[in-house]
Amino acid sequence: MKKIPLNLPNILSLYRLASFPFVLTIELLRMEKLFVWLICINLVTDILDGLIARAFNMKTEIGAKLDSIADDATYILVFTGIFLFKWADFRPHAFSFFTFFGLFLFCNLLSVIKFGRFPSLHLYSWKVCGYVQGFFFFTLFVFGFNTSFYYFMVISGTLAFIENIIIQLMIRKMISNAKGLYWVIGRRKEEKNGLA
Repeated sequence: MKKIPLNLPNILSLYRLASFPFVLTIELLRMEKLFVWLICINLVTDILDGLIARAFNMKTEIGAKLDSIADDATYILVFTGIFLFKWADFRPHAFSFFTFFGLFLFCNLLSVIKFGRFPSLHLYSWKVCGYVQGFFFFTLFVFGFNTSFYYFMVISGTLAFIENIIIQLMIRKMISNAKGLYWVIGRRKEEKNGLA
């Protein structure tokens, strides 16, 4: 296995991974206030690692993989927190929530089955929606459920998940920092013209 460079973005991702079992234990012990503090720290570090990596040109293939795994760990903690602490707010919106959750799972399962690893496409839509989702989850646990913000998060997230799935179905091997569907189609055309 490649050695992980210990730059600040990777340290933040490693923190999120290392904190996962501790935060999950706090959740399962129903320590909601401590969980809220810890999940907010995780959400902030999730935003910071990508911003720092892009701003200071610290993007690496292994860093992208690490960030994606840490993102999935954070999602698991958030979804567990929703089921344990906020389900009464989500119950009237169960269909949209389970559709959103199902697409998230499908994105990851498709990648594991097809490529043998978690996705690390880092699409622009995925990044933007990740910020929207992070802010929604932050406000959910700190201030409470907001229906309009919830549907904005679900619709934008669903579109990002669908783009991710389409790209995974198109490509032969997992790539990092793919930007978007338009970029992937353009790259395929270039490769095809290069072979012609």
